[in-house]
Order: sequence, then C-alpha cells, then structure tokens
Amino acid sequence: MGQLQIWSRQIEELPQKLESLVSMMSDEELNTRYRPDGWTVKQVVHHLADSHANAYIRFHLALTENNPVIKPYKEAFWADLPYLQDLSPDISLQLLSAIHQRWYALLSSLKASDFERTYTHPEYQKVYTLALATGSYAWHGAHHLAHIQKLVERNFDRQ
Repeated sequence: MGQLQIWSRQIEELPQKLESLVSMMSDEELNTRYRPDGWTVKQVVHHLADSHANAYIRFHLALTENNPVIKPYKEAFWADLPYLQDLSPDISLQLLSAIHQRWYALLSSLKASDFERTYTHPEYQKVYTLALATGSYAWHGAHHLAHIQKLVERNFDRQ
C-alpha cells in the first residue's frame, strides 16, 4: 500500500475513531481542555468538522480550477463562536462522517496525476499539491485524535 493510500485510509477512518473516543464522554469531560489554554474536547470536534469541510472544498477547487487561491479562515475564532458552546458534538461528528465518506470516495477515484494538482494558500504563501494536502489533513486528524486520547488516558481513567 502506498503512502497516499495510507493517508486516504486515515482520512476515511478518522470519524469512527473520534466518535468512539467522545461518544461516551459526559458534558463535563467534553468541556475539558486537552491542555492549559487549549481547546475543549467539544471545540476540537467542531474544529475538525470545520477544518475538514474547508479541506474537502479546497480539493474540489484544485480539481476544477488551475491552482486556485483558497480562502483562509480564522480557525481559533471559529472555535470560539458562542453557538458551538451549546451545540452537541454529535452534530459535528455526523458532519465529519459525511464529509469523510465523500472525501475518501474522491481520493479513491483520483489518478496519480490528479494528486499533483495544486492550490495556493495565501496566508502561508505556499502552493500545496493534493498529495501534500492529503498527508497534511491525515496528520491533522491524527494529531487532534491523539490530544483527546491522551486526555482520556490521563484524566478519565479509561483506555
């Protein structure tokens, strides 16, 4: 299995792994910060849905336009939007699951040359191939999943 297939599988599997971690958490646990001054578990779940929805759109832009300049967003501000404090993370888990099903179907349908298509991130002044973006978002999901896993192991006496 090649690296792109491994990353694609990680993208496919993230929602189920995330749901298995957070589905049994109490409101108090969901509102626990994974590190001092960090986001709560609930904010991380909502952030992943927001971030990966943007990523999915970026892939479509790169596949249908010639090196489009994507629109960055202030993810920390998004994570602090007041309505998210009361919104069940189940809503974002459902959204993330749907996005990842479509994203995995998209990734599975691409030819090797499609992964060389690009988009430009103006904030970082960087051109991303879809191959690099696939790896980046696979890492991103695993990174946040590990934050939550460590919190669970450290604070909630579950494994």
